[in-house]
Amino acid sequence: MTIFAVICAGMFPIFHMGRVWDAPFIFPIPNTRGPLWVNFNSPLLWDVFAISTYFSVSLLFWYSGLMPDFGTIRDRSKGKIRKYLYNLASFGWQGSAKQWQRFEALSLVLAGLSTPLVLSVHTIVSFDFATSVIPGWHTTIFPPYFVAGAIFSGFAMVETLMIITRKLFKLEDYITINHIESMNKIIVLTGSIVGIAYLTELFIAWYSGALYEQFAFYNRILGKYLWAYALMMSCNVLSPQLYWFKRFRRSIPVTFVLSIFVNIGMWFERFVIIVTSLADDYLVSSWAYFSPTWVDWGIYLGSISVFLFLFLLFARFFPTIAIAEVKAIFRTSSEVAKAERAKAEGATHGGFVLKGALDKE
Repeated sequence: MTIFAVICAGMFPIFHMGRVWDAPFIFPIPNTRGPLWVNFNSPLLWDVFAISTYFSVSLLFWYSGLMPDFGTIRDRSKGKIRKYLYNLASFGWQGSAKQWQRFEALSLVLAGLSTPLVLSVHTIVSFDFATSVIPGWHTTIFPPYFVAGAIFSGFAMVETLMIITRKLFKLEDYITINHIESMNKIIVLTGSIVGIAYLTELFIAWYSGALYEQFAFYNRILGKYLWAYALMMSCNVLSPQLYWFKRFRRSIPVTFVLSIFVNIGMWFERFVIIVTSLADDYLVSSWAYFSPTWVDWGIYLGSISVFLFLFLLFARFFPTIAIAEVKAIFRTSSEVAKAERAKAEGATHGGFVLKGALDKE
């Protein structure tokens, strides 16, 4: 999901340039234009570094984790072409001890790189706004606010796709209610952090005494975009609070519906941040009510279509759950293993009871 979302995200700066044929000039590559280079002080260039790095590490992490699975699929394939293609995809994976050792070391390194990348990427995205002079944007709370929002919306989107995939592919024994409950606990935590960030923005706008900043937030809450702000607050802050109750956390229908609400709320968060600040800026003569054109709708629906197309292709040809990881914990975590362990413990316990009774006699 991360890789497909980053592909979509990488397209948007190019669209927003207005001249897509100039896209190669955003990369800091050696050139014959003399001293003409990209502006390294621009947050838009930071985006280039952040998105490309995030995409590269995520792709490596994802693909390296799939290599043992491709080897398993190759061994079970019957057609020569399928066997050849999956062998090519697995880089000739044989499952030797040395390969597993290197595989686990690589996974550990990439996991260690991915964790700070989550913080850096969304921090840099927030700098696109925070380094500007637009009221409602230039605020120091944006980096942690965007990181918490990314984890919040990311977990919700994973649940949306996961619950559908779990049902269609009959993966209930692998993706359990306990997994979903744990994810819902993260959602209620990060949703509460996002709610605190919203309230902090309002407080700082009031406490700063900056008239333009106060007007921007007054306009969001009580102005013509009140409906968008209300949707954002209700979906992102209020709806996840249902997860304080265990029966809602462990309910599949409730989880699915609330994950959709969070996705809608996070979309409206971006809408509120961008549209309400730009619709009524410093120049009263340029004030207007935003009305999307067919181009806006086309890009919006097209990006969703690209994401779903890539995800469905992935689900069709690749394993949606890491087979190797499930096999690794099968002997300790499967229901069969637990039953065998309980049976053995019961027999042992019974033996001790019988021995104690005989000694007593």
